[in-house]
Amino acid sequence: MSKTINLNADLGESFGAWTMGSDREILQSVNSANVACGFHAGDPLVMRSTLRLAKAAGVSVGAHPSFPDLQGFGRRRMQLDPAELEAVLIYQIAALDGMARTEGLRIGHVKAHGALSNMACADLGLARTVARAVAAYDRGLILLAPALSCLCSAGREAGLAVVEEIFADRAYLDDGQLVPRSRPDAMIHGAERSLAHVEAMLAEQAIISVSGKRLPTAIGSICVHGDGPEAVATAAHLRVELERKGWRLEPLSARISSK
Repeated sequence: MSKTINLNADLGESFGAWTMGSDREILQSVNSANVACGFHAGDPLVMRSTLRLAKAAGVSVGAHPSFPDLQGFGRRRMQLDPAELEAVLIYQIAALDGMARTEGLRIGHVKAHGALSNMACADLGLARTVARAVAAYDRGLILLAPALSCLCSAGREAGLAVVEEIFADRAYLDDGQLVPRSRPDAMIHGAERSLAHVEAMLAEQAIISVSGKRLPTAIGSICVHGDGPEAVATAAHLRVELERKGWRLEPLSARISSK
């Protein structure tokens, strides 16, 4: 069996005079960029410049929408009426897609951010609202969603193509959810530890929790969070080592066609 995988990162998360991450450098390692749409980070100039950087690097782009929580970086839990949330998500996807078109690009996927993603992973009703918003905008978009989550189930239920992702730099609970950032063991630190974490999950095609529990799943993509101080080194190390060990890195669209 051919060993193929996608590497993605959350980018475009600067705002105004405030800079986050090293997007230009990370784009040299990943295949897909999830670009913030202005509701947790990003602004029109940041969005446009991130799209231009991705185009120059030959990296595919997708929307990274969130709750309307700019002050909290989209990491605060919110309760929105489903109709309002659906509209908020369509608004963000459309904004990035419109900006992408001016640069000769089209977005190919959507990945929910932060608290919205975490909540929708465990709440099927919320996940269905996310999937419904994506499908309402464009049924041809790929839903990039955490493996074994309600978002994966809701995306398929809505008729969307779904790619399951794992996180190189985040630890997992026994139910497959991410360890909360409030805990000291939430993050996987260092390029070598992240690589070992990823390789173990790829080898077993399973999420491996902090207690050692194995949760079998398909794995189509690996995420490196772009806002960490080790992100550039981690992404570069993952790419080099995975390719050295026989993995072929490919865009998300190829992950769908290869299924």
